[in-house]
Amino acid sequence: MTVLQKINLMDLDREAMEAFFLGLGVKAFHGRNVLKWIHKHGVTEFDAMTDLPKSLRALLRERAEIRVPEIVFDQPASDGTRKWLLELDCGNRIETVVIPDGERTTLCVSSQVGCALDCSFCSTAQQGFNRNLSVAEIIGQVWVAVREMDRPLTNVVMMGMGEPLANFDAVVSAMSLMQDDLTYMLSKYRVTLSTSGIVPAIRRLRELSDVSLAVSLHAPNNELRDQLVPINSKYPLEMLIPACREFIRGDKRRKITWEYVMLDGVNDSDRHAKQLIRLLEGTPSKLNLIPFNPFPGTCYRASPGERIDAFRQRVMRAGIISMVRKTRGDDIDAACGQLVGRVKDRSRRQLQREINLSPGGLA
Repeated sequence: MTVLQKINLMDLDREAMEAFFLGLGVKAFHGRNVLKWIHKHGVTEFDAMTDLPKSLRALLRERAEIRVPEIVFDQPASDGTRKWLLELDCGNRIETVVIPDGERTTLCVSSQVGCALDCSFCSTAQQGFNRNLSVAEIIGQVWVAVREMDRPLTNVVMMGMGEPLANFDAVVSAMSLMQDDLTYMLSKYRVTLSTSGIVPAIRRLRELSDVSLAVSLHAPNNELRDQLVPINSKYPLEMLIPACREFIRGDKRRKITWEYVMLDGVNDSDRHAKQLIRLLEGTPSKLNLIPFNPFPGTCYRASPGERIDAFRQRVMRAGIISMVRKTRGDDIDAACGQLVGRVKDRSRRQLQREINLSPGGLA
């Protein structure tokens, strides 16, 4: 006998939810009601959805389920930041971080188990890559956070583990759920996607999703960026910058947020600042200077505070809005570039590093 596989309704945005209920032979508005029950009210049992007919609740028990990631570790930091380790059905684990700051509460959401892009200064990249997250596993991080926090969620940043644009469809559907009036009601200015610069996907994102864009820049020229962000060899700055300008064209309120990790003696000189000013000329920009957060085995050091401040002052004199990102959650390895989770590496990147670093290895 064939066992019917149940659909996890966490995987469905409004359009997909309505289509699912129409496929059951009932009105689409029941799908909208269920969407509200799950995300606005946090209900995961169909029998508790009291405005649904009993017959429909029985049908849903047969055909569907509501399954969210499980918190296996909850770690608070001294500054109020919290990091959750979430276990997935496959046994992999991902990390999600909530950052309270005054009236603002920002959730940093992961999009992949690990990351395939291998940026040399990022701890997540050192773990290798296993797979993309599903819509349920992405929006499930928001669902869990809203239930666990004692304050409302105001912002979501797709800046956790993984490259969001390498998991395009699932990320776009999850961001649609974040913005839906029936669910989390976040505006387009409060949902930010951060990318290393997959240019065709940036162009596609502009057509399909109305969110804010942040770009992991980290270098003002191709030669250095090829070393720090290897995807640059495929999509160099001559392709990336015009795509970003096009992304915000027509919206005077919008700026591209450029993320720039400050690495001592690598990308933090006055010469680099001048190159960056020339690179960003004509692009409405906000520059986030990020003090490097060290991790075991890294060859990089954080730029001294006075060097970061001098760099910031130089670009600000050129008219570029610039701020130094306050390091949050570093005492629990929840700061930028430190998220690692537990990744069953399918890229064999970890194994190769271990070989290269062993006494009989290649390094």
